[in-house]
Amino acid sequence: MESHVRERFWKAFAASPFMMIKLDAAHGHAEPMTALLDKEAHHAVWFFCKRDNRIGAGGRAMGQVMTKGHDVFACVSGTLVEETDRAVRDKHWSNAVEAWFPNGKDDPSTVMLRFEVDDAEVWTSDVGITGLFKLATGGTIDPSKAGEHEVGAV
Repeated sequence: MESHVRERFWKAFAASPFMMIKLDAAHGHAEPMTALLDKEAHHAVWFFCKRDNRIGAGGRAMGQVMTKGHDVFACVSGTLVEETDRAVRDKHWSNAVEAWFPNGKDDPSTVMLRFEVDDAEVWTSDVGITGLFKLATGGTIDPSKAGEHEVGAV
């Protein structure tokens, strides 16, 4: 994946860190989760959830990202594994996390999962002023000038 697309993905994802995620083997729908990101750990994303949550068991998973400005869209796949490094868990625990898990970070029913991303497909959207005018007036937009599409590791 081109580095500028990768950088744009991570920057946009950090500003709007939400992902719809689902285990590959599970039936039913994906669910929204708040992603915990670390600038030094590209290719990994963390989530806190209850062990009985639909992704709590871990395993192969797929997630979709649509950033706040609708300028980056991504589908990422990888493996959810329990994070056992206490320092990582402590680093990502916050008042916002505790609002969802009031029994604290040592509650055995709360698990921290690391999503080890191994593949992604990313679309960026940048139609510019002319493209926005065309959208508003029903004009035609040349797809080659509307953004980029990359496949590979993020």
